[in-house]
Amino acid sequence: MKSRLSNNSEKVLDVCIMKNCSVCGKSSDVIAQTLHLCLECIRERPEQTHPHIEEAHAESRKGFGLPARPPKNTHGISCNICVNECRIPDKHIGFCGLRRNEAGKLIGVSSEEGNLSWYHDPLPTNCVADWVCAGGSGAGYPRYAHATGPEYGYKNLAVFFQACSCNCLFCQNWHFRNEVLNPQRRNVRELAHAVEKQTSCICYFGGDPTPQLPFAIKASRLIRERSRGKILRICWETNGTMNKALLKEIVALALESGGCIKFDLKAWNENLHRALTGVSNKRTLENFALVSEKIKERPDPPLLIGSTLLIPGYIDEAEVRNIAQFIASFDTNIPYALLGFYPHFYMSDLPLTSEAYAYRCLAEAQGAGLQRVRIGNLHLLR
Repeated sequence: MKSRLSNNSEKVLDVCIMKNCSVCGKSSDVIAQTLHLCLECIRERPEQTHPHIEEAHAESRKGFGLPARPPKNTHGISCNICVNECRIPDKHIGFCGLRRNEAGKLIGVSSEEGNLSWYHDPLPTNCVADWVCAGGSGAGYPRYAHATGPEYGYKNLAVFFQACSCNCLFCQNWHFRNEVLNPQRRNVRELAHAVEKQTSCICYFGGDPTPQLPFAIKASRLIRERSRGKILRICWETNGTMNKALLKEIVALALESGGCIKFDLKAWNENLHRALTGVSNKRTLENFALVSEKIKERPDPPLLIGSTLLIPGYIDEAEVRNIAQFIASFDTNIPYALLGFYPHFYMSDLPLTSEAYAYRCLAEAQGAGLQRVRIGNLHLLR
């Protein structure tokens, strides 16, 4: 499986093959072979498409030794960190692969130890929020930024968490799945020690930080204490599936430090979200709404940013319009980034995002009333 993915996910196919939808029979080059479902059937026929969606996600996880779906054993131990709310039976692991039930006790990652890696990235970076964040734009100067523009000469500590609460079939960083069951264990003090004199922000991403938020929160507090009086922003790039108690803690860290929370709003339609990611988007939308209540406490730099990957054949103008209307219902000044798609993982047979399609989506987002919208990954547009 690994070699197959490596061969198919690192290049764009020269010819997009026509595939047929297993429900309606429609033929198109923007139907992913792993799903065999068209967008219309996913949105309009959830009961008929459900078995195909379940099968696709189970197959995509098999080669990594991960559970096909979140365990829900009535006698299992509960893990309530994310939307999956696993109930893990004895001798089994949870959906993210990080926690195991051993004789009635959950073992694995904790607030002290995590499965992660990190590196330093010179500012400004290619962060989803670089066009509005303190490190890329100088927003919040002088309290939260070193300069009125990009912070040249400073660094971002990019912290990659090797696990996820979703199972995106289009995952751009799918390789982390090879490390979930063979973790790179690091402790909070090691991460804190990685902060250098020129580090002005930390960004937690992955995978996703959600399954390891207790670790990230403890490390962030230690780092903030050691960096008292200095500019050191704490930022999060996430699918937004965490429980609300943890969300409140990361919001507090971002607010006080000048950081931001970047929500990946992958789809509006719930069944489409399940088809693409394996989980519901209800928790994500609820959490986005909760964070929106805090943005007026610190409008500059922006606390909350949204982004959507423009997946040909699946994330169309209607999806973007609905997401944009949702964002605008809270505040039309919330930044929203539309990202170009590159074929990866189990959606390596789809084309790149076209320029015309991206600009139609941009027009829809602006038409919904959003004041700050941009197209990211312009180099990927065809």
